Amino acid sequence: MEQLTINAGVSYPVLIGENALRETNRVIRELKPAVTSILLLIDERVYELHKESVDRHIQSDALYILPAGEQAKSFKVYEQAMGAALEAGLDRHSLIIACGGGATGDLAGFTAATYMRGIRYIQVPTTILAHDSAVGGKTAINHPLGKNMTGSFHQPSAVIYDRSFLETLPLREVRSGFAEVIKHALIADHQFLSELMYEVTDLEKLDKDFLQYALKKGIEIKGDIVRQDEREQNIRAFLNFGHTYGHAVEAWSGFGEKLHGECVMIGMVYALLLSEKKAELTFDVNRFVQWVVSIGYDLKTKAPFDELLNLMKKDKKNLNRKIRFVLLNNVGEPVLKEIEEEDLKDIHFLLKRKGEIQ
Repeated sequence: MEQLTINAGVSYPVLIGENALRETNRVIRELKPAVTSILLLIDERVYELHKESVDRHIQSDALYILPAGEQAKSFKVYEQAMGAALEAGLDRHSLIIACGGGATGDLAGFTAATYMRGIRYIQVPTTILAHDSAVGGKTAINHPLGKNMTGSFHQPSAVIYDRSFLETLPLREVRSGFAEVIKHALIADHQFLSELMYEVTDLEKLDKDFLQYALKKGIEIKGDIVRQDEREQNIRAFLNFGHTYGHAVEAWSGFGEKLHGECVMIGMVYALLLSEKKAELTFDVNRFVQWVVSIGYDLKTKAPFDELLNLMKKDKKNLNRKIRFVLLNNVGEPVLKEIEEEDLKDIHFLLKRKGEIQ
C-alpha cells in the first residue's frame, strides 16, 4: 500500500493499494475533532458485491444505499441522502463516508458540503474513474440541462482507495475509468502517455501493478494542479480536457446511457482535432485514435451538432457567452481558448467521419 498527501487548502492522505480499506477505522480515529457519528452512503451494486468486506472494515452508525452509477446524482437522491443524515442525527462533528464510484462520491460529497453548511467526509472510491473524482473536492449533482451544475468545492478528510474493489469492475467500467488516466497523461506528461500506449494493449488484461502505478501517477498529476488552483480560477480548468464536448454528448445521451469516460474519450479526440486547427498541435492524433479504438473505445455519436452546441454553451468554463475549450499546444502543454461556433461545427463533422471509419 502507498500513501500520498494532497494539499488543497487543507491537507489529507490518499491511501492506495491492496487492503487499504483495513485502514479506514484508524484514519477515522485520527481525525480531529473526534468523530461523533458516521453515515455510510454506498452504491447498491458495490454493497451487493462487497458487503462482507465493507461491513467488516467500515464501522458506521447508519447506512443508506444509493442507486448505482449516475442515477445517484439527482435532486431526488440528494434529498433522500439529506434525509438519511437527518434521521441518523448527524451533528457538525459527524462524518459521511462515500463508498462507490465517481457518482457516489459526488453525491455524498455534496451532501456533506451542504449538511449543516458542511461536515467532513471520506472518499472510498471503488472504480478506476473515481481515482480522478475522489481527489480535489469537487462535489455536485446533475440537472437535466447540464452535468454537475449544482455543486460545491468541499475537500474530503481522506481518500481510501482499495485496489481489490477494481477486481469486480465490468470491462466497460474499466474502459470508462481508464479514459481519465489517459486524460491526465495528455495534459501533463508525454512520457506517461508513451508508457500507457506501449503497456496497454488490452484493457481486459491490465497488469495490476501497472494499473496501480498509473492510478497513483494520475492522482499525483491532479493533486499538483489542485494544489495550485483549488477553486478552478485558472489552471484547474485543464483537468476538464475533453469534458466540454464530452459532457454535451453525455447530457444529450441521457446521463448513464453512455458512461462518463466513454463520453470523455469522444471529447478528448474532438479536442485533439480542434487543437490541430486552433493550437497548432503536432502530436500524431491519428496514431492516438488507432490506439484508443484498438482497446475498445467507440468514438461514434448520433448527437446533432446544434443540440450539442446548446449544451456546450452551458459549460462552466465559458465566460461572456463565449465557448472556451481546453486544447493542447503539445502533450503536457494545455491551454484554454475561446472557440468560434463555425470551428466547433467543422470539428464535429470531422470527428463524425473518423467515428464512421473505425
